[in-house]
Amino acid sequence: MLRQVLWLLIAVAIFAAVFALFSRDGRQLIDRASIALTRHTNHSYYRRGVPLPGTPELAKLDERLNAEGLQLGAPVFLRIFKLESKLELWMEKDGRYRLFATYPICLWSGRLGPKLQEGDLQAPEGFYAVTKEQLNPNSRWHRSFNLGFPNDFDRSHGRTGSFLMVHGGCLSVGCYAMTDDVVDEIWRLVTAALDRGQPRFEVQVFPFRMTERNLAARTSDQWSPFWAELKRGYDAFERTHKPPAISVCDGRYVVAESDAPGGSACPATASASGSDG
Repeated sequence: MLRQVLWLLIAVAIFAAVFALFSRDGRQLIDRASIALTRHTNHSYYRRGVPLPGTPELAKLDERLNAEGLQLGAPVFLRIFKLESKLELWMEKDGRYRLFATYPICLWSGRLGPKLQEGDLQAPEGFYAVTKEQLNPNSRWHRSFNLGFPNDFDRSHGRTGSFLMVHGGCLSVGCYAMTDDVVDEIWRLVTAALDRGQPRFEVQVFPFRMTERNLAARTSDQWSPFWAELKRGYDAFERTHKPPAISVCDGRYVVAESDAPGGSACPATASASGSDG
């Protein structure tokens, strides 16, 4: 009898694991649990006043730059990954970008998926660009820069919202909140690039690392078609280590690799229907 009960429990556990891995609700449950754990861990470190796990040696910025053969003022490029709670900062060297630092995001609000409307507490996903005018050195959250939401794609889908930032303070209402020390280093690098002549720096925001495996695990998610569009921008940078040219045509992102001829002109074959985003 005991053996039969044991086998029944094993069968139930296997069924639950399969459900979690392959069903939409199960996958979302796993993602939400992972996000909640990361948020709890990061905030516990923040409350104790110690660096979050994965924080670079911020006091050794100049040494780290020298070790990579990089110079303060070189053009920068940022990528954000929600599920992993990571912000990557890449710097240009010899015409291509090199990963300089990966910073833990202290807190972001909402779930995986794009921001749809003002007040939904969602942090945005998509392709954004930041100019000097979007930087605020006197933010209530220490320092901040505005991502520029809504962009052309967001507006084409009727999405609304304002003041979606990367900032300090480890508190988020639709933003990506870092610790103050981390945002200070990011600030120094991006302002140096802008002061040196970079007209704007691009920020690509993804729900997770856009691998085939990660997308395949979420094909039943309502945002899967939208994420497939984002993956094209992710893949283009992965191939070339140059930020791709991004445009919006008929409610869809159009991606052209920087080395490709013809830029990102809207193709005549672009679909007239928007994505699920």
